[in-house]
Amino acid sequence: MPTIPFIGSFFSSSSSTIPESDYRVQKTEEEWRTILNKEQFRVLREKGTEMEDTGEYNKHYPSSGVYACVGCGAPLYRASHKFNSGCGWPAFFDAIPGAIKPQDDNSMGMKRTEIVCKNCGGHLGHVFEGEGHNTPTDQRHCVNSVSIKFSPDESKADGKGDVETNGESKV
Repeated sequence: MPTIPFIGSFFSSSSSTIPESDYRVQKTEEEWRTILNKEQFRVLREKGTEMEDTGEYNKHYPSSGVYACVGCGAPLYRASHKFNSGCGWPAFFDAIPGAIKPQDDNSMGMKRTEIVCKNCGGHLGHVFEGEGHNTPTDQRHCVNSVSIKFSPDESKADGKGDVETNGESKV
């Protein structure tokens, strides 16, 4: 996807790269570029955002399964926590405990909460609260489809192995 600097600033977070020192999975930029496609790299490693209503998982509502980080395979969200928010991106009301790391994002002239994979630091999206969705947490984890990969195997959420991504485990 070609980038236009001014317009691109509306679809990214405040910092352009992710500090690696805090995460279990550590890779060089070259290594990330080898395992991620261009769009995945732009979103996960450069904190971009996919275009609204274009993601593979936006209208994907299985009754069970797990969504994992496409970069490292760590389980992030249960399918049972996904809901239709109408926002144009996959929405979840909660993450698997300990799977994500929230951090302040003060880009675009507003205060938001960015969410990243706690295992590799990959940018997932943002959390919004108090929007009135009829969910147990009143939160909307707005997640980029390119940041996640679905597995129908619910046991992956219970620490019984990482979800396979692109045919191989990423950890």
